[in-house]
Amino acid sequence: MRKNKVIYTIGYSPFKIKRFIEVLKQYEILCVIDVRSNPYSKMYPEYNKNNLENELKQMGILYSNYKTEFGARQTDLKYFSNDKYLDFNKYSESCYFKEGIRKIEEGMALNYVFVLMCSEKDPIICHRNIMVAKAFYSIGYEIRNILADGKYEKQDSIEQRLVDIYFKNKNQIALSEEFYKENVRESYELQNKKIGYKKEQDSYGWSDYNEEATFHNRIYAENS
Repeated sequence: MRKNKVIYTIGYSPFKIKRFIEVLKQYEILCVIDVRSNPYSKMYPEYNKNNLENELKQMGILYSNYKTEFGARQTDLKYFSNDKYLDFNKYSESCYFKEGIRKIEEGMALNYVFVLMCSEKDPIICHRNIMVAKAFYSIGYEIRNILADGKYEKQDSIEQRLVDIYFKNKNQIALSEEFYKENVRESYELQNKKIGYKKEQDSYGWSDYNEEATFHNRIYAENS
């Protein structure tokens, strides 16, 4: 597969900034797309927008925050489910999200290599994967989710993990391809329900609540 058909994702929380940049260089990443709605952190101040942008610039890596295009903390209620969480499928059809895809594809045509960045260590509990990377995967891109050890996990492995979480008690022997795809689709939706932004989370202070991933980690532990 050509390099410009690959999109990376990464969560910064396992990395000191020097190691973070080393990993980006390892994969020849030229542009970091920050998908945080609030690109600041009390726990990891080196990843505050201005600090991170300056560090990356010194290493010849571009930075851009796509909170409007790809952020988890959207506010327009038309993108929310009946259960009042952000519906990733709905938001992925918005003009803002599609504009984000267009801009990245435009950059990839110029041979830029992109990584989608958020805070969470495991991509399976982060919207950077379950909403954004999934959308790119669905239109033919290879997704490489960089993990804490610097290696990466592809999207088909993420999907298998999701199915194992949500359908682990069902008989998975000799599943047809069609039935497996349906399990994958349902698993994405169930994970969206678990991790999707809910407006009441504002009362916790979204940035710290999200970055510590206490909610997400608890959900993942309950289902793994």
